[in-house]
Amino acid sequence: MNQFGQSNDYPSPPPSQPISVNEKLVTPVVGYIILAITVVVYVLQMGSEFLLGYDLPAILGMKINEYILAGQLWRFFTPMFLHGSILHIGFNMYALVIIGLPLEKRFGHVRFLLLYLSGAFAGNAFSFLLTDNPSLGASTAIFGLLGAEAVFLYRHRELFGRQARSALINIAQVAGINLLIGLSPGIDNWGHLGGLFGGLLFTWFGGPLLKVEGLYPYFQLEDERDTGAAYTAIALVLAIFGALAALKFFGLWPG
Repeated sequence: MNQFGQSNDYPSPPPSQPISVNEKLVTPVVGYIILAITVVVYVLQMGSEFLLGYDLPAILGMKINEYILAGQLWRFFTPMFLHGSILHIGFNMYALVIIGLPLEKRFGHVRFLLLYLSGAFAGNAFSFLLTDNPSLGASTAIFGLLGAEAVFLYRHRELFGRQARSALINIAQVAGINLLIGLSPGIDNWGHLGGLFGGLLFTWFGGPLLKVEGLYPYFQLEDERDTGAAYTAIALVLAIFGALAALKFFGLWPG
């Protein structure tokens, strides 16, 4: 008791508790559609091999420099739906599920589709510029997803704390191991690197920028960017990697 007859035992503040923050997530529809299309295309590839004795979809769509130089520009995109073996498509589609679907939940449908296209185009354009070897596969787009996840976690490292740091280390390890594997003959590492750069670039300029809004205890994450930033980002990727590809078109790149 103090001199005024009041108790000195003031009520203690409640112990600190973890704060719950609601995050708006979407169902990853686009990722499943891409997966389904890729599987259907591979079935067509196998059917073509069985009926015709050669892989017609691959001939029509894989990255072949001489055909691109002849004007078949769709080959900067169509290789992402083509694969050379069950192991090849299995690995890429597994990566799409474990990396891509969680990204689409946060990126949204349109932004995720533009990201996937950005990685594929950047990878194939980089490969076109730096190697004459034909190539096919979704690895360009998958590396774009890795780059996107790295940028997303880096920009929100304070928000996600230790989880972001450990995830970034894991991404660096996965990318490094796959690039080392890519040194083996027959693997298009230039495409991997291009896809990685494309995903990094797209997400830096067009990916989500989350911030915490609301009053305790009702917090939620809001995205400061709208879809328009994603269109600007893919335009930037197309412009930069398209300009690199143009160096080869106009004979300004050695070799």
